[in-house]
Amino acid sequence: MRRIISICKEVPLLPIAIIAAIPLALLGSWRPWEAAGVSLTFGPFNPGVGQWIVIALVVYTIVVTVIGMIDDLRHGHVGVDLLAVIAIASTVAVQEYWAAWAVVLMISSGEAIEEFAQSKAESNLTALVDAAPRTAHVVTLPGVRGHVHTTGGEHAADVTEGGFRKVAGAGDSGVGGSAAYVSVSGESDKPGTKPYDAAGEHFETVPVDQVKLGDVILVLPGETVPVDGELLSGVATLDLSNINGEPVPREVYAGARVLSGAVNGSTALTMRATQLAQDSQYQKILELVSSAQQSRPTVVKTADVLAVPFTILSLAIAGIAWAVAGTPLRFAQVLVLATPCPLLIAAPVAYVAGTGRLAKAGILIKAQDVLENLGRVSHIFFDKTGTLTVKQPQVVRVEKPFENSSPYDENHILMMAGVVEGYSVHILSKGIAAAGQKAMQELYARYENGQRLCAERDLPGHGRDYPVVKNIEEQSGKGVSGEVNGHAVRVGRFAYVTADEAGFTHVLGAGAAAGIAAGAVADSAVGDSATGTAAGASKKPEVNSLFAPLEPDEMAAYVAIDGKLAARIVLRDVPRENAKSSLEKLHRLGVKKLSMLTGDKEASARIIAGEVGIDDVQSELFPEGKVAAVKNATEDAHQNQPAWDKVVQRVVGESMTRQVTMMVGDGVNDAPVLAVADIGMAMTDGTSTAASESAQVVIMNDDIASVPRAIAIARRTKKVMLQAVLVGLGLAIIGMVAAAFNLIPVVVGAFMQEAIDVVSILWALTALLDRE
Repeated sequence: MRRIISICKEVPLLPIAIIAAIPLALLGSWRPWEAAGVSLTFGPFNPGVGQWIVIALVVYTIVVTVIGMIDDLRHGHVGVDLLAVIAIASTVAVQEYWAAWAVVLMISSGEAIEEFAQSKAESNLTALVDAAPRTAHVVTLPGVRGHVHTTGGEHAADVTEGGFRKVAGAGDSGVGGSAAYVSVSGESDKPGTKPYDAAGEHFETVPVDQVKLGDVILVLPGETVPVDGELLSGVATLDLSNINGEPVPREVYAGARVLSGAVNGSTALTMRATQLAQDSQYQKILELVSSAQQSRPTVVKTADVLAVPFTILSLAIAGIAWAVAGTPLRFAQVLVLATPCPLLIAAPVAYVAGTGRLAKAGILIKAQDVLENLGRVSHIFFDKTGTLTVKQPQVVRVEKPFENSSPYDENHILMMAGVVEGYSVHILSKGIAAAGQKAMQELYARYENGQRLCAERDLPGHGRDYPVVKNIEEQSGKGVSGEVNGHAVRVGRFAYVTADEAGFTHVLGAGAAAGIAAGAVADSAVGDSATGTAAGASKKPEVNSLFAPLEPDEMAAYVAIDGKLAARIVLRDVPRENAKSSLEKLHRLGVKKLSMLTGDKEASARIIAGEVGIDDVQSELFPEGKVAAVKNATEDAHQNQPAWDKVVQRVVGESMTRQVTMMVGDGVNDAPVLAVADIGMAMTDGTSTAASESAQVVIMNDDIASVPRAIAIARRTKKVMLQAVLVGLGLAIIGMVAAAFNLIPVVVGAFMQEAIDVVSILWALTALLDRE
C-alpha cells in the first residue's frame, strides 16, 4: 500500500486517469445541459459529461508533455514524445474517447513504470548513498580538541610555558562542567536531561560537515564512521562492506586508520578526525556514484537520436494507412501502437542497472561511457607487484644450514622470527610476521593434541597463548633482535645474525664456522634489502657451502637463535591465488592480448608471468616507460580503425570496431599510466590513492577476479540493452503494420502499446541479475 501511495505521489495523473473511467462509463453520453436548452456542440463533436472529462485529461496531458519535450531539448535530450501527443489528439479527433482515455492511462502508467524501473536499476547505487554518514558525535571534554594542526604556530599557541597543552577553564565556553555536555543524539535519553557517558566520554551531535580536523569523535555501536580518522580506542571491530565489499568485519587497533563509511561493531570507539567530511573516503565513493548516475553513455545518446527516424517511420505508416483506408481512424489505430519507449527508457535503464550491478560487485565507474568501453577491451596491461602478485613478499620455505643441526623445526623458527619481526618496519617484516602467526597456530594445534616433545618444552613461556617477548631492538639496515621465551633471536642480514654482541666474531656452529671466513663475504650476498638477500648479488663459495643458491626472484632473511645460525627464511613475490584463473577467464571473454609492465628485473618478471599465464612482458621500466608503452599501444589500436567505422562513429557517436586498451594497477606510481590508457582500472582495498583518483574504474575489494567480472557485466549489459530495444521496436513495428490493416482496434492497440513498453523495460532490468 505504501508503494502504491508513493507511486501516486510521483505520478498524480495516474489515479486521476483511473478514476476518470467511472464517469466515462456511467456518464459518457449524458448531456444535462440539453435539458436547459444549452448546446455544447462543436461541428461533429457533441461529447457528454464523461467524454468532456476525458477531453480535459487529454488537454492537460498534451500541455504537460509538450512542456516536458521543450525541457528535454533545453537539456540536450531529444524530445520524441511527439508521437504520444499526436496519438492522443488523433483519438479525440476521431471521437474514440475510450481510446483517448486508454492512451492517457498508458502515458501516466508509463511514467510510473519508468520511475519504478529507474529506482530499481539504481537500487544498488542508492544503497551506497543512503549509507552515507550525516552526523557525528564530537567529544566535548576539555583538552581533546585541536590536536591536529595545519601549522606549527597553531600548535605552539596551545602549549604553555611549562610545555603542557592548555586546557580551558570551567567557565570557558563549550568546556564547562559535566552537566554542560549533553547529548542531543537519538541514541541517548531525552535531549537536555543528562549527559551521555560512554566510558567517560561526553559528546554533542553535529552535522558531519561541521567536524573539524583534530576533533575527537565517539562512534556508538552500529553507527557509521563519519569521517576518516585515527583510532584512539585500544581495539575496534569495523564492517567495511560498504567500502570494499569485505564480508568479514575487520579488527583494528589503536593508531590504525579508520575510514568513513565503515560500520562500528558492538562496542563504542573513539577516534580523532584526520580528514574533513568532504575529503574523507566515503565522500569520494559517493562522488564516483554521483558521476556515474549523472552521465549518459554514448549508446543512450545514440538511442535518443534513433528515436527521431522511428517517429518519422511511424508517422509514415500511419499516413499511408489513412490514405489507403480513407478514414482518419486508421491513422489513430497505428499511432497508439507507436512507442519509442524501448529507445528512450529501456536503453538508459539497462545501463543504469549495469552500473548498479557493478557497484554491487564492488566495482565503481566514473561515467556510464566506461561501461560501454569495458565491453570492447582488447588489450589489458597489468602492473606486477600488488596487482598480479600479493602486496608483500611471502615466505615460501625455511632452509637450515647444511652443516648446522638446529634443534628447532621450521614452525618454531618461523614463530620466533615472526614474533620479533612483528615489531619491525622493514620491507620483509610483514611477510615473516604473517608466516610466524601461521606457524604459531600450528604449534598451538600440536600442543592441544598432546605434543610435548619440542626443544623448548622445559623453558619459560612454553604452552602460553602468546610467547614471552622482551628486549626488542632494531638496527636500521641490519635487522631486529629480541628475546622470545627466553631465547635470544636475531633476524636480518647474514653478517648481523652471525656476529656476536661486539659485532665481530661469527657465532655459527662449530661445523659451519669453517665455511665462513669473513663477514664481508656473507654480507655481499645479502644485497640491498633491509633484511634480505637480493638474488643476483655476488655469491661466494663460502655462502654456498651453507645454503643452496637463491632463484632470481627470491630474497632471504637469516635467523640466529641463542647465538647460532638456525635458518634462512626465503621469500618471494607470490602471484595472487586467483590471478591465473582470472587471466584465463579474460582470454575466454575474447581479450586478445595481456601484457605485464614492471620495474622489476626481467628474470623475476618472467617467472611471475609464466605462473599467471602472460606472454608479453616489459620489465625494468620506470614510470615514464610504462606510460610510453601504454600510450603507443593505445595509439596503434586507434589507427587500426577502418574508414567506414570512423564515418559511423561521426554519425551515431559510437565506434563499432575500435579497439580499447586498459591498464590495471594499484600503486601511487601507477597514476600516470592509468590516465593514458583508454580505461584506467585501479585495484584498491577501499582506501583512496592517486591511482584510484586517476582511474575511470575503481575495484574496491582488491580482488583481481573483479577485472574479468567487470568486463563480463559490461558486455552483458550491452547485450541486454540491445535485446530490450530490438524486441520493443520489433513488436511496435509489427503492431503498427497490423493496425494499418485494421487487425487491431484502437482501444486494444493502446493497451498493447503499454504491454510492449512493460516487456521492453522489464527486459532491460534483467541487467541487474547475476548470471555468473
